[in-house]
Amino acid sequence: MPGWRWSGCCWRSPRHAPCACWWPEALRLDSPLHLYYGGTFDPVHNGHLAIARSAREGLGCTVRLMPAADPPHRAPPGADAGQRARMLELAVAGEPGLAVDRRELQREGRSYSIDTLRQLRAELGPEAPIALLIGADSYLGLPTWHRWRELFGLAHFVVAPRPGSDVDGQAAGAGAHLELAAVSAGRWSASAADLERAPAGRLFLLDPTLRPESASEVRGRIASGQPWQSLVPPAVAAYIVRHGLYAGLAAGRSPL
Repeated sequence: MPGWRWSGCCWRSPRHAPCACWWPEALRLDSPLHLYYGGTFDPVHNGHLAIARSAREGLGCTVRLMPAADPPHRAPPGADAGQRARMLELAVAGEPGLAVDRRELQREGRSYSIDTLRQLRAELGPEAPIALLIGADSYLGLPTWHRWRELFGLAHFVVAPRPGSDVDGQAAGAGAHLELAAVSAGRWSASAADLERAPAGRLFLLDPTLRPESASEVRGRIASGQPWQSLVPPAVAAYIVRHGLYAGLAAGRSPL
């Protein structure tokens, strides 16, 4: 295969297409579910992609990764919005069932999930099943989101748990989690098909669990001169080096 190279798990083309080992032989994307995976992606890393691929294959739908312009519940990102979106595009280039949605970057002012979901609902109609893909930490932090209770009337939530975590059990704990547990009661679905039968309001736990990579780890390794390239797709690593991103930057701002 002229021009191809060994990546450590499979052969890759000169254009750095995603590893063939991630592509199921018969990938079916026939679910009517509209699934959106939002985040700062600062930068996108292999853990993000593992979540997106698990959702794509487990739910049978295209996953649209949606970079946030200025997340109101997180510290400002290290790379600017255009750079983060470009890294996402490089990460998913040529891979079936993964796409980038830039809508939040085109909105002036702060970016709230409720505004995005209202826009999607207006575009897709009142009966279309819509879901947000979030990590376990984001789910447990839902009570800090703007008008968070209203989100369940606009979309489902697909939750990706951290290794060894008990998402439902943690939500039944103390403090703000009690309120979340009350709102979540009766919403958990055992079958992904339930997400297709209603436009919004369900919770679904994704399997498998998250990988250990985090954006803060990537930033920290870059800032301290430690090896980091294996944590991100090769095209993203090349972009970070080319643009000198995260060098000398404080890392401990956001886990995503």
